[in-house]
Amino acid sequence: MNLCSSVPVWVRTLPEVRWAAVSLALFLVALPVHLLGGPGWAWGPLYALTYACGGWEPGWEGLKALRARTLDVDLLMVAAALGAAAIGQVLDGALLIVIFASSGALEAVATARTADSVRGLLDLAPATAARVGPDGAEERVPVERLRVGDAVLVRPGERIGADGRVTDGGGDVDQATVTGEPLPVAKGPGDEVFAGTVNGTGALRVTVARDAADSLVSRIVRMVEEASRTKAPTQLFIERIEQRYAVGMVAATVLLFAVPLLFFGADLDSTLLRAMTFMIVASPCAVVLATMPPLLSAIANAGRHGVLVKSAVAMERLGETDAVALDKTGTLTEGVPRVTDIRVLPEVSLGAEELLALAAGAERPSEHPLGRAVVEAARSRGVRIPEAEDFLATPGLGVRATVDGVKVAVGAPARLLEADAGPGAARAQSEAAALERTGRTAAVVTRDGEPVGVLALDDRLRPDAARTVGELGALAGGPPLLLTGDNPRAAQRVAAQVGLTRVRAGLLPQDKAAAVGELADAGRRVLAVGDGVNDAPALAAAHTGVAMGGAGADLTLETADAVVVRDELAAVPRVVALSRRARRLVRQNLVIAGVCIAVLVAWDLAGRLPLPLGVAGHEGSTVLVGLNGLRLLRERAWAP
Repeated sequence: MNLCSSVPVWVRTLPEVRWAAVSLALFLVALPVHLLGGPGWAWGPLYALTYACGGWEPGWEGLKALRARTLDVDLLMVAAALGAAAIGQVLDGALLIVIFASSGALEAVATARTADSVRGLLDLAPATAARVGPDGAEERVPVERLRVGDAVLVRPGERIGADGRVTDGGGDVDQATVTGEPLPVAKGPGDEVFAGTVNGTGALRVTVARDAADSLVSRIVRMVEEASRTKAPTQLFIERIEQRYAVGMVAATVLLFAVPLLFFGADLDSTLLRAMTFMIVASPCAVVLATMPPLLSAIANAGRHGVLVKSAVAMERLGETDAVALDKTGTLTEGVPRVTDIRVLPEVSLGAEELLALAAGAERPSEHPLGRAVVEAARSRGVRIPEAEDFLATPGLGVRATVDGVKVAVGAPARLLEADAGPGAARAQSEAAALERTGRTAAVVTRDGEPVGVLALDDRLRPDAARTVGELGALAGGPPLLLTGDNPRAAQRVAAQVGLTRVRAGLLPQDKAAAVGELADAGRRVLAVGDGVNDAPALAAAHTGVAMGGAGADLTLETADAVVVRDELAAVPRVVALSRRARRLVRQNLVIAGVCIAVLVAWDLAGRLPLPLGVAGHEGSTVLVGLNGLRLLRERAWAP
């Protein structure tokens, strides 16, 4: 068995790993020759190559930073190694270079592993797909060549090559890799499918809805990689003080070297060795590395479980949550309501199916869950859905459109009828109130400005809603607040089912944002969770906003700090808990780094710290904090 074949390619190709390996190999060849008393011409060139291979890259990067008037810690390490060699401590300097290069290689591997754990999602999508032309001819093409509108044939057992909608055929699709659903989902005409999921039974004809670069899997990878390039506030603070600390450390090193020589007649070699040892052990390498590995590991772990945290800032903020505001429809509920009642107002010359056709025609272009429910109700009853013109959706109010030559509006009774004092409005209000008393949501339908009927809709609670609300309450130290545009009775019914006592109903988007703002003004760090366009202002106003990705509202996804792609409500407390674990590891790392630096510096100043031991202690603490942060890549770090 080839040992190298078991090592990931990205590890073998990292320049930091290659140079560290060469440096270590040269050192291991030179060491026995030197210790056994071999001639200097035999081990000297090997040590020189060790210095060159292990130190040229950090030294060059340090010089470039110095040119930009930034003092890089890597340059100080190389300078300390050269200083040790200058006073005859060639072995100790080479050891420093080898350990320092190995530490850098471990850092690079850790960062690459974090990125690779998410980038591996791209392997879910197949390399090719069977594109079907207008004449029915089938052609196997790379998925990168698929364009929106192309037709793709997916046979049983094949992976779907692009995000799209089924136009013909049917089958069960395993979506566990993307949505986390444990069981295959039945798919038929009109249903959405995702790239990388597996078609189990039956052939599917799919119309491509997104280019390969915009598929759900690609968006996950892209967003997590963008998050990995950001820096958390703690990291930015450390970097701000790092420069001042490095300058102070160099000044202290110069004083530690000059004062004993000038005022106490100390020996040159021992004084320089102590100064070089001080420079090594006082360097803040471990402190600098304390923050990002835990946060990046947490981002990668969350991404693997379908939660896209958009930045290290957001990951750090999630753990600060001490108040939670929840939307109802699509968040606590499944967001797939159904029409339960169709009531035509007295003296209106419409049948129930005609009323439903008008409402479905107006709602057809809408992405709101209630609108989709009205359209689905019409389809299930075999009602013809007319085309809509001049469509306008107003979050929190409803929709307006021209349907079959008449102006139709569908929306909340309190909003559509607030300026209408006529008898029709009164009857519509009465019907709506009667339906809302049963805990259902009422939607008024108007034709040319006159109320003609009321629809009642009901939504199912998510199975894990009550447990998730309890977990969020425990994490935040108090029960969440329910914010909804729905009527108070429907809101209270859902609140009672999940154990919520604080409810604010009948809210417009700006009202939700104002409610979040009130909590923020009281000094609370609010986590807002929502799923639709009408939740975007609240997510933006919150300390941290989390979007349930099932609805796919682009504005919400852009506004939120994190997106639950798999539409699992239980993932919200999981990612908050993961953030808190990451924050704890950051604190642990800072303590470990600070204690190691303090102990080694005190030892060097008060006694005589051997250079090899100082190197081992300094680099050991750097490696330790890096590996400590990588603990969050493990599967059990996601467990509740």
